[in-house]
Amino acid sequence: MKATAKSPANIAFIKYWGKTDPKKRIPQNNSISMCLSDLFSVCTVEFAKKYKKDELCFLNEKIVESKELKRIILVLDRVREIADSNLRAKLVTSNNFPKATGIASSASGLSAVTVAACESMGVKLSEKEMSRLARLASGTASRSIPDGFVEWQKGTSESNSYASQIYPSDWWPIADVVAIVTHKMKKIKSTEGHALADTSPFQEQRIKGMPKKVKAIKKAIEERDFTKFGQILEAECLSMYAVCLTSQPPVIYWEAPTVEIIRHIQQWREEDLEAYFTIDAGPTVHTICEGKNSSKLVSRLKTIKGIQRLSVNKPGIGARVVKEHLF
Repeated sequence: MKATAKSPANIAFIKYWGKTDPKKRIPQNNSISMCLSDLFSVCTVEFAKKYKKDELCFLNEKIVESKELKRIILVLDRVREIADSNLRAKLVTSNNFPKATGIASSASGLSAVTVAACESMGVKLSEKEMSRLARLASGTASRSIPDGFVEWQKGTSESNSYASQIYPSDWWPIADVVAIVTHKMKKIKSTEGHALADTSPFQEQRIKGMPKKVKAIKKAIEERDFTKFGQILEAECLSMYAVCLTSQPPVIYWEAPTVEIIRHIQQWREEDLEAYFTIDAGPTVHTICEGKNSSKLVSRLKTIKGIQRLSVNKPGIGARVVKEHLF
């Protein structure tokens, strides 16, 4: 009863920031994202009688952060409930990128946990059901279950809030060159930021404009209109950060290199390289370009001080079972 899953991080083009139901992680708006090809988490789960309690590890370190533990155990408990089992589990998880820096580590990590736990226990769920289950642990994890370009329907309840594919991973050869500027975990977790969203005077207006924005970016993706797409995702990023910066207290994730990258992207776009930026809840900058320009963008980004690592990503596939176990 051992199984391993690999699941991608995803980048939100239309952001999820603010919840109508924090406990069930029901968002205030639909969001649009893309699975990333080369940033991912791996999780191995084994349910067995030999385990007297759940044993949870991140690589070779015991997971001790209480909120993270609760999220993982929530998934394990729900899988046990579905299977009508009281078996305990050993779980080991790892990322190929730093946690809590704005690369959706909870999305990749907890979607991998969900798929591995279900496979280990022999629980068969549809993609929709798997997305709903992952959402209970991490809202963004729901978006790492399907392949490619994804829409998370906000819904109104636990049953109708889930993510589904809008276009497959080979629909459009764009690239996300992820610029990691720090390996330090952010001080304000995303969950805390969500809770503060409604304290901003701009959140209500932002949410009102979401249906129109979602429709517009879906059309841009459908038509492969890169300029329109880039303009929408960049404006959306700044809209979310207007809310972050005016929350009480303000939520500030950016570092000095974050701002430098933004300035350079804008400058290069005026010159000869069309690229756009978007930033999730952290200092990491996702620089988006057409796939044919990814090498050129990488070369430019390498000239900026403070970037610790670059990762070039194409639209990727969602969470899936793999054969190589972590233990």
